[in-house]
Amino acid sequence: MRIGGRLTPRHWGISARSAVVSASVVLVALGIAGAGLIAVLNTTLVQGVEAATTDRVRNVASALRDDPPAELDNALLATDQRVAAVQVIDDAGRVLRRSTGAPMTPLIPITDVGPALRTGVVGVGMRISAQRIHTPEGDYAILAAAGTEAVASTLKTVALLLGAMAPIVVAAAASASYALVRRSLRSVEDIRVRVSDISTSDLSERVPVPAHHDEISALARTMNEMLARIETGHSAQRRFVGDASHELRSPLAAIISALEVGQAHPELLVPELTTGTLIPEAYRMQALVEDLLLLARADERGLMLRTEDIDVDVVAAGEADRLRRGTGHAVHADLSPARISGDTAAVTRVLRNLLDNAERHAHSLIDIAVRSREGAAELVIGDDGPGIPAADRLRVFDRFVRLDSSRSRGGGGTGLGLAIVAEIVAAHGGRVSIGERRGGGTEVTVCIPLGQ
Repeated sequence: MRIGGRLTPRHWGISARSAVVSASVVLVALGIAGAGLIAVLNTTLVQGVEAATTDRVRNVASALRDDPPAELDNALLATDQRVAAVQVIDDAGRVLRRSTGAPMTPLIPITDVGPALRTGVVGVGMRISAQRIHTPEGDYAILAAAGTEAVASTLKTVALLLGAMAPIVVAAAASASYALVRRSLRSVEDIRVRVSDISTSDLSERVPVPAHHDEISALARTMNEMLARIETGHSAQRRFVGDASHELRSPLAAIISALEVGQAHPELLVPELTTGTLIPEAYRMQALVEDLLLLARADERGLMLRTEDIDVDVVAAGEADRLRRGTGHAVHADLSPARISGDTAAVTRVLRNLLDNAERHAHSLIDIAVRSREGAAELVIGDDGPGIPAADRLRVFDRFVRLDSSRSRGGGGTGLGLAIVAEIVAAHGGRVSIGERRGGGTEVTVCIPLGQ
């Protein structure tokens, strides 16, 4: 059963299936070409035979118009490889002149012969050309016959040659197809073996790329690009987990330390310890966990946003008032009406993260601007802080990225604020970018399509 199962086509390899298909196609093509060749050859040979008998009839007829049958040149009655028999018959049906070997009786009834030259009249194993002519000596029927044995023999020989060559051609085509596919699949096998050796512990390996530029080399390059993306994602995930663990360890350590002190010295567990250490660290850890969950949901299936009309200028005005109450920096707002469709809480989160980030890094001034421009609501947050180098303006949207000591944990940031901004803006179909503020500092621009 096992051997029989291997013989079924579904258990064949690609090389074997390709060879069988190639052999089948070549066999069918040879059959059709051979049949066409024999048909064309048969037509050509028959036409040649009929042309020879027709010419002989015309020549004999031309001679009879000048001379009686008895004085015909013997050359007109001679036979060759094409003309097998010639007869000159009178009205009584008597054969007056004939070629050597021709019968004494007419090859066909003379009643079937008319004044028009007839070609291709089939007799017994012969093809005959015939014509009745009128001469001063009387009416005569002229018959010229050609045997079909030579035609049949030639066709048989060609058919035998084609039949003998067909297995050789089919075998050669199958072998060539098998060898070519087998050779091509070696590269695929090399790729498979290398992929099977790659593990999550070392994603730096790459599959070999064949030197020739074909579909397999394109597959290898695509797989290497995929492996590079997987490696990048895996590295980012490990950094994310490491950074998240580090971020969570800090508030947890502070809470545990305060609780251990309170356990060892209950008299030290005073409201100042609770409100100054435990509650702030717990809130910090809660905010960090919520940020991590938001980013995890965004990675898994995208952010689920509610859709409602949002007046961005109104939301910005509220956040500007909040910021003024909690900062000593000057806050300038230039707000024009702009309405979008989106999630109010998410858009508020974007504004708050950007404003908190600007407040941490500004020297003395924060700018807020909202306007409608080219079918989008444009929100611009600027500060007169140290600015962000051009080389780092894309990297800051990655998770847990801090560029310098001013953006340290002690400054209140976790390195997730701008990553969350990027995810929320992308979920609204918008874009966010960072540039240099006129007069120095940083300017963050958010563009979200206007609501319809």
